[in-house]
Amino acid sequence: MRILWDFDGTIMDTYPAYTDILYDILNGNFTKEEIYQQLKISQSHAMDYFQLTDEQRKEMIEKSRAITNYTPFPYVENVLQQAEVNVIMTHMNRASVERILQETDLAKYFTEIVAGDDGFARKPDPAAYVYLHERYELDYAIGDRELDLIPAKKAGFKTIMFQNDCDVADYTINDYHHFFDLIP
Repeated sequence: MRILWDFDGTIMDTYPAYTDILYDILNGNFTKEEIYQQLKISQSHAMDYFQLTDEQRKEMIEKSRAITNYTPFPYVENVLQQAEVNVIMTHMNRASVERILQETDLAKYFTEIVAGDDGFARKPDPAAYVYLHERYELDYAIGDRELDLIPAKKAGFKTIMFQNDCDVADYTINDYHHFFDLIP
């Protein structure tokens, strides 16, 4: 099995930390549940939705980059261990992704990372997915947002939605413990 992974919210459980940051920036004027729902669409969407000022946007980005308590989702390492090839396509900058993977001892599982500062167009543009698919003949793409799966469909491989729902997904999973029971 050859898998393309999204990073935030798919490998790493980052949304609770992002939610806390935005909750503080918004002075508790919105519920954490509402903030979380908007962040699950995208961070830029949430910043637009809550009408953050330029100063607040800068604060959100800086505090997000400063997070140090990244935690991989339970059992994700089991899936990584059993896959023949794992690659990442993320909007996060390369230095942060590599640091987090080293700190969580997951770097050894990844053959290649395409990061936000590598010059590819942002999702849902499929260019990075096509590049990775051509290099590694990927079987699946797994992400937590529709935005992660649209380019995978365009590039021609199966899609797995993690902890969310969308029409683009071929499969939907809520945890990695039963991954191989659900994914052929």
